[in-house]
Amino acid sequence: MEKEIKILVVDDEERIRRLLKMYLEREDFIVEEAADGETALKKALSVDYDIILLDLMMPGKDGMEVCKELREKKATPVIMLTAKGEEINRVQGFEAGTDDYIVKPFSPREVILRVKALLRRSSPAAFVQSEPVAKDMIVFPALTIDNDAHRVLANGREVSLTPKEYELLYFLARSPDKVYDRELLLKEVWHYDFFGDLRTVDTHVKRLREKLNKVSEDAARMIVTVWGVGYKFEVSNG
Repeated sequence: MEKEIKILVVDDEERIRRLLKMYLEREDFIVEEAADGETALKKALSVDYDIILLDLMMPGKDGMEVCKELREKKATPVIMLTAKGEEINRVQGFEAGTDDYIVKPFSPREVILRVKALLRRSSPAAFVQSEPVAKDMIVFPALTIDNDAHRVLANGREVSLTPKEYELLYFLARSPDKVYDRELLLKEVWHYDFFGDLRTVDTHVKRLREKLNKVSEDAARMIVTVWGVGYKFEVSNG
């Protein structure tokens, strides 16, 4: 039996909430709504949603604040909806912990495609294949990355990561000891085709290390800063 996908749509415009709800429900997703940031945060902290579609500009607590506060407690995937398309806002969104970004006006079809793409990255169990396939796993003494299930285990304990944190770790871990500069990481992990704000990478590395460190200092130490260049994934021989 397939897992029911539960989505929270947050926007202060009822017209947009209704439109998104209609299109998402056509895909058999369960959709709940929130019209402001305070309500959205309460719902997001009390219910395990598969994805949150979050409007940036709302009266009171805006989408950026909601995302930052949510990230302190949960790793729920977030797609930010905004009428602002400037690069600085995209950067701020990614720094706050957003996993994807859609600029208004958007087509509902684009939203559905983005939602499904993020679901595949964050909860592949929702798109189970019937035929058995070889396990896609990266195993180190202190860290295991199960890419089929999008699970990370540090010293045998699961670490809860956002989709972007997971993608960054997986990208680095696939090529131990290879140094990547921030520009390349922005392009490969965030799919920036322009010169973005390099703090986005630093912010996510910091969060990733903090989460790993709570479970395993050895795992956290694998992400190494190469001063003046970028980052690499280093496996200790000790």
